[in-house]
Amino acid sequence: MELVFDGHNDVLLRLWRNMKAGGDPVAEFTNGTAEGHIDAPRARAGGLAGGLCAIYIPSGDLVLKDPEPDGSYVTPLAAPLDYAPSLDIGLEKAAIALRLDRAGAWKLCRTTADIRQAMNDDVFAAVLHMEGCEPIDGDLDNLDVFYAAGLRSLGPVWSRHNIFGHGVPFAFPMTTDTGPGLTDLGFELVKACNRLGILIDLSHITEKGFWDVAKTSDQPLIASHSNAHALTPVARNLTDKQMDAIKDSGGLVGLNYAVTMLRDDGLDIAATPLSDMVRHVDYMVERMGIDHVALGSDFDGCTVPVEIRDSAGNQNLVAALKTAGYAGEDLAKLTRENWLRVLKQAWHE
Repeated sequence: MELVFDGHNDVLLRLWRNMKAGGDPVAEFTNGTAEGHIDAPRARAGGLAGGLCAIYIPSGDLVLKDPEPDGSYVTPLAAPLDYAPSLDIGLEKAAIALRLDRAGAWKLCRTTADIRQAMNDDVFAAVLHMEGCEPIDGDLDNLDVFYAAGLRSLGPVWSRHNIFGHGVPFAFPMTTDTGPGLTDLGFELVKACNRLGILIDLSHITEKGFWDVAKTSDQPLIASHSNAHALTPVARNLTDKQMDAIKDSGGLVGLNYAVTMLRDDGLDIAATPLSDMVRHVDYMVERMGIDHVALGSDFDGCTVPVEIRDSAGNQNLVAALKTAGYAGEDLAKLTRENWLRVLKQAWHE
């Protein structure tokens, strides 16, 4: 079995929602559930050895638009969120991550050595990520608190605006150049992440924001869960020029399993063939090279192809990649080693 370290999932969102309804997140993750995509039993069955687990603050007002007759759609950006309730939710999700770690349900990893040790121990290697920095205050004081709790990766924005920058809408077809970039506070956030050793993720930021980070950060450029805009022109996917910059920085792109970001027509249809995933991998490998492509499933945050279904089906993608000619060291790079390389550099190891 080819072990996978994955660049993005929303399992903490599912666990948090169920906790709010009276559930036990430790028992749910440890014992397994029929809900969503990730828990310990299904991850182990599918060779999902670990990944970046997002603290994401949900937007209650976001409703995805149905496509027009020509297949196009534009969902307006979610409204900005208030800081105080966002901080409360962020701390609750960080607390779930810490409880899972204390219970031995997963290993909360702060170094790449932690990740490799967890893999060797057959324990899910979780890295704490923040998707949209609404829980971070403008003076950045609590960035240090979240770092102490294990935060090692963040995306300044989700698909909404905040005090740090501007996000892209869920739209098809649409250019990636959808609005302004980083704010003054956003530039300070990037610099603080560089100092601390927190990975900066560009998967939801506008194209202008992408270039603002590129000219400011000393890290490899990372888009943890994005695909090729040339194949699927949703606003969230990456242009060739962006991928060239990612390659030049030594960074990577994690293949997003979301069917809306894989299909020619951008539709939310689970009956999407694995060949659509492979063609995005092929395109990105041809554009950037094998060292700059990885996996970023977006498990528990999207509709994935029915042939995968959940993390237990992850080896079906591995098999499709093998059939497409990826093997040995190249396959290991795609499934885990490229992530471990860029994390090691971003974390100042």
